[in-house]
Amino acid sequence: MVQSDSTRIELDAQGIGAEPKSRFRRIFWHHPLAWMGLVGIAVLLGFAFIGPLVYRASPYAMHLTMILKPPSTHFPLGTNNLGRNMLARLMLGGQTSLEVGVAAALSSMVIGIAYGVVAGFVGGWVDALMMRVVDLLRSIPGLFLLIFLDSFVTPTPGLLILLIALTSWHGVSRLVRAEVLSLKERLFVEAARAVGARMGHIAIKHLLPNIYGTVIVATTFMVADAVLVIASLSFVGMGLPPPVPNWGAMLSDAMTYVPQHAWWLVYPPGLAVLWTILSISFLGDAFRAALDTRLDSAFRGGPRT
Repeated sequence: MVQSDSTRIELDAQGIGAEPKSRFRRIFWHHPLAWMGLVGIAVLLGFAFIGPLVYRASPYAMHLTMILKPPSTHFPLGTNNLGRNMLARLMLGGQTSLEVGVAAALSSMVIGIAYGVVAGFVGGWVDALMMRVVDLLRSIPGLFLLIFLDSFVTPTPGLLILLIALTSWHGVSRLVRAEVLSLKERLFVEAARAVGARMGHIAIKHLLPNIYGTVIVATTFMVADAVLVIASLSFVGMGLPPPVPNWGAMLSDAMTYVPQHAWWLVYPPGLAVLWTILSISFLGDAFRAALDTRLDSAFRGGPRT
């Protein structure tokens, strides 16, 4: 059956011939890392956001007669050097880390997508100049740059989100630019340009729907990176100021009491950071496998005929 040019253009734009949605569902839901990641994230969200509704204890109250006490019935994860409930602080620290991490990743994604689409679509000397800016930023270690910027201001959640976004968007921009450079030569983009569609319309209507896979995978890993950056900044004393709890600051405070074998101060926040990064990374790997068309033949046991 012979298809018209308009039909071929529509199929090319939507990917109907490859059945992307059904292929994504088939691979994703059969991927073991997808289930591990989803379960891990569900447990994490339940602990951080539902846990405080069940275990109603103040993370700020100081019990001066219960300083540095190991886990007990009243304090399931013990107390810190100020007699504060470690379990309550661990829950609230999870909220802080996840909220800032997700918001920073989404903000970085928006900046990176806009920058990459402009660079790839315009091309020429504009693209070359914009990519040199990206190369310059990538040559500066992001954590060191964050510490440098953080030393001039008192960090707040909003400011920390902005700083992380401004120092981590360039990776997404390069990925998006590469996808746009390939897509802008496709028939459906050429057809849209031929009828006089503006760049914004082409980007929203034709380019973004075809790079969502790349964006989803990159954003997933960016959330894990942002959580690790927040913990790292707090560990070196450059994160959110006390008394706001977060896992990195809790680990930093615990280092002082390692000689006293206060293990309940070290392991819970450390394991929480590890659990978060692994769960999000597992989910990102599953997304990458499900969205990578090159893995479809391997999933089916051989090449398509």
